[in-house]
Amino acid sequence: MTTRATPKFLLFLVLSFSLDPMLGHAQSQQPEDSTGRGQHQLSHARQYMVAAAHPDAVQAGLTMLRKGGSAADAAIAVQLVLNLVEPQSSGIGGGAFALFHDAQRSETVTYDGRETAPNEIKPKHFLKNDGTPMAFRDAIVGGHSVGTPGTVALLAELHRQHGNLPWAELFEPAINLSKTGFIVGPRLAAMLQGPRTKHLKIFDETRTYFFPGGKPLEAGEKKTNPAFAASLEAIAANGPSAFYRGKLAQAMVTSVRNAFTNPGLLSLSDLNSYEVIRRTPVCHAYRTFRVCGMGPPSSGGLTVGQILGILETFDLPELGPENPRSWHLLNEASKLAFADRNQYMADADFVPVPIKGLLDRDYLAKRAGFIREKTSIIPPMKPGNPAGAAKKLHGTDTHNGRPGTSHISIIDVEGNALSMTTTIEGAFGSQIMVGGFLLNNELTDFSFFPEKDGAPVANRIAPGKRPRSSMSPTIVFDKNNELRLVVGSPGGSRIIGYVAKTLVAVLDWDMDIQSAINLGHLVNRNQFTDLESGTSAVAFQATLEALGNRVKIRDMNSGLHGIEVLDGQLRGGADQRREGVAQGD
Repeated sequence: MTTRATPKFLLFLVLSFSLDPMLGHAQSQQPEDSTGRGQHQLSHARQYMVAAAHPDAVQAGLTMLRKGGSAADAAIAVQLVLNLVEPQSSGIGGGAFALFHDAQRSETVTYDGRETAPNEIKPKHFLKNDGTPMAFRDAIVGGHSVGTPGTVALLAELHRQHGNLPWAELFEPAINLSKTGFIVGPRLAAMLQGPRTKHLKIFDETRTYFFPGGKPLEAGEKKTNPAFAASLEAIAANGPSAFYRGKLAQAMVTSVRNAFTNPGLLSLSDLNSYEVIRRTPVCHAYRTFRVCGMGPPSSGGLTVGQILGILETFDLPELGPENPRSWHLLNEASKLAFADRNQYMADADFVPVPIKGLLDRDYLAKRAGFIREKTSIIPPMKPGNPAGAAKKLHGTDTHNGRPGTSHISIIDVEGNALSMTTTIEGAFGSQIMVGGFLLNNELTDFSFFPEKDGAPVANRIAPGKRPRSSMSPTIVFDKNNELRLVVGSPGGSRIIGYVAKTLVAVLDWDMDIQSAINLGHLVNRNQFTDLESGTSAVAFQATLEALGNRVKIRDMNSGLHGIEVLDGQLRGGADQRREGVAQGD
């Protein structure tokens, strides 16, 4: 059901979101950047903090922390509310990667809640009868793209390992908001406009929810989701088995396999057998810091690590953020790292990934030797030959994901930290809605080609395999092994560039986390150079083009959320490009 917000609320909405839909501490008088949009200000706290993509989700996390909950408890509450208020980006129909730092044990672990390919999948899943690949948009819509969701299992594992509060209590904010209604934000409303939304209207439940009475939801409307409330109540009462078995599981399988557009292969056995994998984080030194990220099947931790490792051979702290040479070096390091990513990185449970070799300092120093002062590498750069690489190489895969993703950063009163990036892949996932939530289109993160140039592609699809991701949840420690920074972002394969730039800005240029997030983006995925429109990054266009780069100026919709620890204080930043906020006590 959808109702109009009262005039009083609409006045609050206008004051809070100002010209840009970024709700912070009800900040109507924000400084502006060169685009004229309001910039978030740095948030401060002493005990704990949450940074996430929507104020309602942040408040849910803070509620748990105020009750004595852990960072894991808060993350569960945040994720469930995000599913409700920004359903286009993440939710229980998708998957996630989480890094958790246990302060008491001084131990950092990662949890792989990535979706898996159904057991009935075939190598030519995305090829047409003539052997050519499906168009990407055609592949996304419908059951054909749906992988086995992992988010619910991940949340349950986080709670089992690190939770303090009762499981059911963590569901209360999302259930209450689902029943009483949340206010539709400008970003969701904007995404329901335009011709691309025709795919959302294909499936009955999705169309009815997002287009009540045939009209798209509008910013300021109050929207309930009783079906989602019922799904959450079942999971709260019965644990993850309510999702992976029984009526809800059967409804997902039926919707996927019987979709009249692109039926898929998800089965009850896929859901019943899904498991979260606890993995060792990918950690590496960067100057005096230790940077930890997610390893395969994510390419994020490795590729960010390679970019930093290459940059470590240059004096970026001395050059600073306003020197064009700094951005030239970041651009070149990104080309080199993405060349290796596209060659070697995939689900390491299915193909060998030379993790140690890719992060070896001597190897990265050799790769840095390709960088020149007065000219640029003309992409595509060829991959290197790290130690441990197979003698017979796989085919390269330059496939890029879509930015239907969100990021959560949390530090609790005990000093535990969580960095979690969560996704349903593209905006609105497969467009199929079941039980009040959208199902992912994660299978399109696999290469559409099982082979290239006669060699199997590392990221080819296979039963039970997890598609390569670029999600880069990151935790940084200082030289004393003390927590320094928690950060991550959505953005498809551009996530890697967003996170690498932010780390450089904080660790090399001594920017606070909010200023680092606000800084304009440069991303190169071993192709052309993307510069973020309307930001200071555009000032480097002429220099980069003179060095031989193909430059594209474009909007770059990151969603960086980070928390840093400095002198015993917490400082939080949220991305002005979305509706996020960082808050704490």
